[in-house]
Amino acid sequence: LLRSTGPVRRDLIVELLDPEVREDIRLVSSFTEEQIGSHMTTNYIEIPSSASVKEAMRLLKQQAAENDNIQTLYVLDKDGTLAGAIDLKDLIIARSSQPLSDIVAQNYPYIYANEQIDEILDELKDYSEDSIPVLDNDNQLVGVITGSDVLALYQEEMEEDYARLAGLSAQEDLNETLFRSVKKRIPWLCVLLFLAMGVSSVVGIFEPVVAKLTMVAAFQSLILGMSGNVGTQSLAVSLRVLTDDELTWNQKLYLVFKETRTGAANGFIIGLFSCLVMGVYIYVAYPYNFATSYAISGVIGLSMLISMVVSSLFGTVIPILFQAVHVDPATASGPLITTINDLTAVLTYYTLVFVFLIQVMHLGG
Repeated sequence: LLRSTGPVRRDLIVELLDPEVREDIRLVSSFTEEQIGSHMTTNYIEIPSSASVKEAMRLLKQQAAENDNIQTLYVLDKDGTLAGAIDLKDLIIARSSQPLSDIVAQNYPYIYANEQIDEILDELKDYSEDSIPVLDNDNQLVGVITGSDVLALYQEEMEEDYARLAGLSAQEDLNETLFRSVKKRIPWLCVLLFLAMGVSSVVGIFEPVVAKLTMVAAFQSLILGMSGNVGTQSLAVSLRVLTDDELTWNQKLYLVFKETRTGAANGFIIGLFSCLVMGVYIYVAYPYNFATSYAISGVIGLSMLISMVVSSLFGTVIPILFQAVHVDPATASGPLITTINDLTAVLTYYTLVFVFLIQVMHLGG
């Protein structure tokens, strides 16, 4: 709420708060939106490492009234550095005479407040703890990140990735001005315009082919649609895999091989099915005999197979190349992949129509 208000009004609101709350807000506000510290909470239970189990229970009762996150208690040394953590259940079942060190998890995971969210989010998702301590550069506890915080950050990250897949630089909202919305979208749209002009030029080159055999134009959208779907699927898989910064080039090459192989398998199944179904459709809807109908549907199926293989290849290679030149691979947007795939699919389809149907079978002559 405070971040959405203006700086002057925010300062006035902060000054009206309790000194302790005011200090917490200033601490969290000292980090940028990209740093994990800006999303932490100071709502947690802390126990000194010198305390006994009995004293820890007493301190828990004192702090529980003002803190909701009581499932994990954080143990601090005299200088405020993190010594470990205690699960609430372990503290409850521990004997009063038992040393506190017996139930302290000393290898408890932690993160630093100045770490970038996009660099640490995957690590946070792998933790099963209900909250993770946040430390400053002196290893002193300054806050915690709860499971709900991680979920919210992950959802926000997914929304940003979806915006990039749509060719946007950031997620838009209802209050954004027309100028800012246009400014975000126009660069990608200009790139896509020139690529779309390339697709139209290719179609124009094959205009004599369409003039001789007009019915083939009816199946163009079918091939382009499947090509775009496969390319988007491969792009989504690649973006998810490439979030691992430790991925080697051999693993990236295997990803290309795997996705291309998957595209080939899917293309063979979909192409064969399309060939069988479209052959019957062409035989019923057009004045061609059974053999000619299946020759045409065979070209459709083969075009679909080739375009789906190429789409899978582009959908994997392009984000890898983007990452290699230190560009966010998510900016290899869905529209970009789809337009490139349209270009190759149109070229493949009409080339096969020209070679097999017009040159070999002399249809439409």
